[in-house]
Amino acid sequence: MSSRLRIIGGVAAGMSAAAKARRVNPELDIKVFTDDRYISYSACGLPYYIGDVVKSSKHLIARTVDDFTQQGTQVLTRTRAIDIKPADKRIILEDLNNHQFFEDEYDHLIIATGARPVVPPLEGIHLQGIFSLRSIQDSDAIKTYIKECQPSNAVIIGAGYIGLEMIENLLVYGCQVRVIEKAPHILPMMDNDISQVVSSYLDSLGVEVLTGEAVTSFAGTDAVQEVIVGSNSMPADIVILSVGVTPNSEIAARANIQLGAGNAIRVNEKMETSQPYIFAAGDCAVVRHIVSDLEMYIPMGTTANKQGRIAGENAAGGNASFHGVLGTGITKIMDMEVSRTGLCEQECRNIGIDYISHTIKSRTRVPYYPDAGRIYVKLIADKNNRRLLGGQIAGYPGSGKRIDTIAAALTMHSRVDDLINMDLAYSPPFSPLWDPVLTAINRFN
Repeated sequence: MSSRLRIIGGVAAGMSAAAKARRVNPELDIKVFTDDRYISYSACGLPYYIGDVVKSSKHLIARTVDDFTQQGTQVLTRTRAIDIKPADKRIILEDLNNHQFFEDEYDHLIIATGARPVVPPLEGIHLQGIFSLRSIQDSDAIKTYIKECQPSNAVIIGAGYIGLEMIENLLVYGCQVRVIEKAPHILPMMDNDISQVVSSYLDSLGVEVLTGEAVTSFAGTDAVQEVIVGSNSMPADIVILSVGVTPNSEIAARANIQLGAGNAIRVNEKMETSQPYIFAAGDCAVVRHIVSDLEMYIPMGTTANKQGRIAGENAAGGNASFHGVLGTGITKIMDMEVSRTGLCEQECRNIGIDYISHTIKSRTRVPYYPDAGRIYVKLIADKNNRRLLGGQIAGYPGSGKRIDTIAAALTMHSRVDDLINMDLAYSPPFSPLWDPVLTAINRFN
């Protein structure tokens, strides 16, 4: 009998694991269980589907159930894993179409259950017009609501990546957009000086930003009409909740699998959990930070795909390792691009690193070339050994992807002195004579 690989979860990590396992061992008996209707889709593209930049949800789907079936991998959608029994290698499942329960057995198991949006238990949270965004079904519901109700006042709660990406995709519908962030500044994963660049840009777009305040309740009859913040309120015909996610790790905890940072499933570099023959990957699992070497919970689509490949290879008999992340992220709001990698100043303070930082203002191209926009680059280094610790960028088109140069340097554990003489490309349409990243590095000289 073929070895049985079972995978719980069918989006980024789960389907990456299935595809890699099939390539490593064509004889494997692979089944994937997912409670979703869709598999293998890009959740990162959902805001742009809502804003009609992406015209159909089909464009977000990398591979279909039929694609996997043709490769001999069985995918059961609308099937929820209820419990794992490690002692006898069984999974308890529910068919959500007919609410029938059944069991399956595994030789190796990969948990790729992802994460779910945090929904605060506030008064009025269940009013119509209040949405989270995590799945294609969520984005379909938001698009339908906008089409049918034609909201004029939109409130976004939470100013991380998804929250900011939703700004431009609500502006296209003519909404007056307001953003509420509980942290002292938007983009809480970045430092205040860079976030202020973005705040100023949002102000120029007519987007109202309220920071350092928390929503206390929602008001309305059947649908939301107001968002209450302390003793104040603001009109709202539609609300997008973007206050973070929490890992779907409960099924692992019930199986006595050890949890780690953020209540995510603890894994080693092989993606193995504390229970033999069980792996975990994606937004339900922890990661190791390359700079700090600390276990962290940083759910990202890129990480989920990479971890899924490692888990799939090893569950199929391989010996691959996942070496960690930098928390590299990038987003845009209209013409403003924002990116970060490594540690920010607050993270350095939290773990007791004595650091120095420099922020420079430059241009994306030579000033005489058309559309040479502003760019701000911030770099952080260890004060004692001058090792690069992190970087942040905000600016106009051509800014954001410069973060990859910094991420490459962090991956190689570079010191700023190693980078001062980097031979970066120059041509007037692409960069000033001194690339802004190089200008920032030379501030440490």
